[in-house]
Amino acid sequence: QVQLVESGGGLVQAGGSLRLSCAASGRTFSNNAMGWFRQASGKEREFVAAINWIGGTVYTDSVKGRFTISRDNAKNTVYLQMNSLKPEDTAVYYCAAHYSGSFAYTSSYRYWGQGTQVTVSS
Repeated sequence: QVQLVESGGGLVQAGGSLRLSCAASGRTFSNNAMGWFRQASGKEREFVAAINWIGGTVYTDSVKGRFTISRDNAKNTVYLQMNSLKPEDTAVYYCAAHYSGSFAYTSSYRYWGQGTQVTVSS
């Protein structure tokens, strides 16, 4: 059974930092790109960042320079380091394993975690 489990969310003040983790089990994802998405209350799920199997990364414009995606294939884990957090970063953050197609589309991902809440207070 394939599982992606996110952790590391919480409540933080604006300007603070959090590090999200996504641990995969049930199969290895070392050859898959992995992505992070987020969904704010009442809004569509949106792309945040992705990393391919050799470490190439892509970010949505609003997080460039503040967030860093990384992976540890030996641990089957993907991370999202979030710095200089803003209230508009408040959302449930999901990790996902890429299957095919553009990194920015939810339909390109096959497996999803359950999400972890990030709340940034002003």
